[in-house]
Amino acid sequence: MSKLRAFGAFWYDFVVGDDWLVAVGVVIGLAATYGLSQAGVNAWWLLPLVLVVLLPASLRRAINAPLIPRRTPGQRRPPASPHTPPAN
Repeated sequence: MSKLRAFGAFWYDFVVGDDWLVAVGVVIGLAATYGLSQAGVNAWWLLPLVLVVLLPASLRRAINAPLIPRRTPGQRRPPASPHTPPAN
């Protein structure tokens, strides 16, 4: 089961990456392009337009994000590696 989970985690990280809103925007743009083309509209221009809108939005979110994520009071630190020497 761990190989299946690793495979799913890889594809999630590959498709979604750091910004899930961009992934959703691209899927919506692809669906809208498909819908317009099925309606007989020449819609090759829609997906580049969607990307021109999504890129600055993604960059703005990345620039305004804190460099170090804040911890909530309930979060715990991960356990130390077994190869980490004990703290003095």
